[in-house]
Amino acid sequence: MKKIIITLVTLLFITSLAYSQNVIIKETPGITQLVEKHIELNRATLTIDGWRIQLFSTTDRSKLEGARGTFINRYPNMPVDWVHASPWYRLRAGAFATKLDATRTLNSLKIYYPDAYLAKDKINTSELLNARI
Repeated sequence: MKKIIITLVTLLFITSLAYSQNVIIKETPGITQLVEKHIELNRATLTIDGWRIQLFSTTDRSKLEGARGTFINRYPNMPVDWVHASPWYRLRAGAFATKLDATRTLNSLKIYYPDAYLAKDKINTSELLNARI
């Protein structure tokens, strides 16, 4: 009899916990407007702060083009592009949202590019979706 009473009390307690999970949030109209504005701004943003791997840097554009061709042959599925900040041409690969993802790829690229390093960059969100190797 004692076990039955304990079991019933336990079931009643668990049932009351299950029904007490409903939470109602009442927010002021100002908060609602701020949240909607934040959502709109995020949808309008086409770039994020991300990471690329800088493979090569030179002042000679023909060397850069050669290194780019070699990289494309080795890693055809990884995006690669160069940027020019006079007098340097920089060859950069990948488009990563997190430093951890970029570091993993950097470690695998170190075989052919021992001087490669991570570089912060603005990444287009469309680019980011295609950055898988």
